[in-house]
Amino acid sequence: MTSYEERISYRERDRERDEDARLKSAVSRRRSPFREERSTRKRSRSRSFSPPRRRPSPNIGWPYSEWRPPRPLEESANVPFAESAAKKKEENPLLMRTGGAYIPPARLRMMQEHKNSEAYQRLSWEALKKSINGLVNKVNVSNISKIVKELFQENVIRGRGLMGRSIVTAQAASPTFTHVYAVLVAIVNTKFPQIGELIIKRVIVNFKKGYRRNDKNLCMASANFLAHLVNQQVVHELIALEILTLLLENPTDDSVEVAIGFLKECGLKLSQVAPKGMHGVYDSLRGILNNSKLDVRVQYMIEVMFAIRKDGFKEHPIIIEQLDLVEEDDQITHFVTIEEQCDPEDSLNVFKFDPDYQANEDKYKQIRDDVLGGGGSDSDEGSSGGEVDSDDEEDEAASDQEEGTMKIQDETQMNTLALRRTVYLTIMSSLSFEECAHKMLQMSIKPGQEYDTASMIIECCSQERSYRKFFGLLGQRFCQLNQDYVEQYVKLFQEHYTTCHRLETNKLRNVAKFFAYLCYTDALPWTCLSIIHLNEEETTSSSRIFIKILFQEFAEYMGLAKLNERLRDPFLAPVTLLPRDNPRNSRFAVNFFTSIGLGGLTDDLREHLKLTSKMTVSRTHESESSDSSSSKSSDESESSSSTSSAEEERKRSRNKKKEKRKHKTKKESPKKKSKHGKKKSSRNSER
Repeated sequence: MTSYEERISYRERDRERDEDARLKSAVSRRRSPFREERSTRKRSRSRSFSPPRRRPSPNIGWPYSEWRPPRPLEESANVPFAESAAKKKEENPLLMRTGGAYIPPARLRMMQEHKNSEAYQRLSWEALKKSINGLVNKVNVSNISKIVKELFQENVIRGRGLMGRSIVTAQAASPTFTHVYAVLVAIVNTKFPQIGELIIKRVIVNFKKGYRRNDKNLCMASANFLAHLVNQQVVHELIALEILTLLLENPTDDSVEVAIGFLKECGLKLSQVAPKGMHGVYDSLRGILNNSKLDVRVQYMIEVMFAIRKDGFKEHPIIIEQLDLVEEDDQITHFVTIEEQCDPEDSLNVFKFDPDYQANEDKYKQIRDDVLGGGGSDSDEGSSGGEVDSDDEEDEAASDQEEGTMKIQDETQMNTLALRRTVYLTIMSSLSFEECAHKMLQMSIKPGQEYDTASMIIECCSQERSYRKFFGLLGQRFCQLNQDYVEQYVKLFQEHYTTCHRLETNKLRNVAKFFAYLCYTDALPWTCLSIIHLNEEETTSSSRIFIKILFQEFAEYMGLAKLNERLRDPFLAPVTLLPRDNPRNSRFAVNFFTSIGLGGLTDDLREHLKLTSKMTVSRTHESESSDSSSSKSSDESESSSSTSSAEEERKRSRNKKKEKRKHKTKKESPKKKSKHGKKKSSRNSER
């Protein structure tokens, strides 16, 4: 019999043997050996006790003689330990893992000391991505104002690509919240227009992809997003008409369904902004319903669409009351078309090392304080993802408050260009001047933008082939509604008159007729004509054409009698159209108005010229008489002052003249007698 200790040693040896066999089988099967740990324990417990065997001699071939203890880790590795450690150091988890990695606190403090390092910037990029994705996914109708404030706490300029991707993917995943994401884009667009334009381009690119690939879901989601952006005036309504035209050009079941869904969302807005275009869309739908061979379901959808139009889109408002958060004055509308090749700028979605990282972060803090009214300095932790020390943030906030907020001035005139573009598109898309004036008043033009609006109306008028009364009525309406427009139009009249030599003949005619109508309706005061000096020196050929068209329009509107009465009004005394200061200028004015067929205006001026000519003749006679009297008085004074010697000299000269005459007569008398004698002798000889 064996002792108890020998039994225990044999039992341990059996366990080691079983464990070794299990490890070998696990390695051969590439499975984890720890999965079968419980099963082996149960087996060992349930195994019946076997009597211990005698310990074999080392010379006998016993299977346990081949067993060796496991080798240490350093010997079993193929690569030396130092080389493997160096490779692990080279493999940075921040650069290898996209989802981030755990960083020990000591290493994190060292990284925070070097904020311009690539590792720190990558950490802040990952934190920015997580925060933007989380905020966009949490937005809804009730908390959108809070979410927007939290979004502006982040550096959305650096992460504009991330923000655009998050909004587009979130909208595609949940189309029922499209109106909420559209309001979010509209609010961000008021402060950062480049982000709004980037999102619009990406949505258009997705729509094109869905249309080319026949992906109905992607196409419908993108179209609905664009429809709500049109309702928010983030993108111009022209793109909506282009989408409807594209979808209904070659109608299919899917394209008509997408078009009807798009029309439900923005149909009310388009009917207000572009009713003529909507009539064309409904006519094409009516033709599709009557002529095409579509599915019954699609035909029923078209009929429902006409019923919705008849009800006035009651169930599909433009903007619900809870989401009417953006004022029309602050909104910036982007003009983008489908035919343009939009660059989605996908490179903005990827991390890039920024050598001026800290300077750009400081600039964004100043912009954030301006946007949020200085309230963004208390929550700087969100911008860096909680990885920057609070002490540094407090110091930076204190320094920002001491330096004061920086005012950013837009020197690129983007707002002016956007205003001129919207005014032009509004004028071109309006059927009547009342509709155009109503749309432009809804634009809520800011104070100081009246000059740009008035000049854009005149430019649109000058571009027409012939003058349209539409523009005169539109300018009259604005002058009657706001006195500021009167001042701006007077200023523009002076500018156009002084620079009329730069205009073509057609533009010159349209502009002159426009201002003639405003003066005829008393929308502009007639004192604005005081800049015109009708004389040969101060007028050019272009300015004379301008004056000619202006007064011919006056005569056509008012008639010669009323126009003459108006020009005789003492209120227009400073107007120098009929100059009386110089007869030369008066004759020039008379000849000018007579040549253009308005000689009846110069009757008073002609009488004035006659009176002035008589006055000048009388003045010349008076001057001559005064000259003669003055000469006589001078002669008398000279004669009275002459001496007696002068009189004697005159007598002597007279006596000498008499003596000379006597000598001449004596010499002539004998010559005459000799002539008569010769004649008589000649006669006698002839006989």
